[in-house]
This record gives sequence, C-alpha cells and structure tokens, in this order.
Amino acid sequence: MDPKPWRERIRDEEELLARLNQLASDAADRRAEALLDGVRELGTIADVARDLGRSWTAIDKAIKKYQRKKASDATTTE
Repeated sequence: MDPKPWRERIRDEEELLARLNQLASDAADRRAEALLDGVRELGTIADVARDLGRSWTAIDKAIKKYQRKKASDATTTE
C-alpha cells in the first residue's frame, strides 16, 4: 500500500485541527456557562475560584472571554 501523498496528508491534518479547534471552543463555552452558574449559586467570581482552587483572574478571564464572544456573535447576526 502506497502512503498518502504529502498534500493529502496536510489537508487531512488541517481538517483535523479545524475540528479540534471547534471542539475546544465549544468546550470553553460550556465551561464558561458552568462558571456563570457557579457565580449565580455562590455569589461571586472569587467564591467560585476559591471553591475550585483556581485563581480569581483565570475564572474572570474565562467568563469575560465568553461574554465578549457571545456579544460579538449577537452583533454579527443582526
């Protein structure tokens, strides 16, 4: 069996990377939604960070990135 030509291998790997990037983006969105649920339950980002043993800034950045993306998606669809 002959190996795939290099151009085909590159195309296959680029498609795989695109799918993986989309999966990672979707997971980050779901994580941010869960973090927001935690804020609603516990009261503050700091409380969520303490509960998870993470830094306040990491939680805050994840939530803000998600909110900016969501706002951007809303303005591009209008």
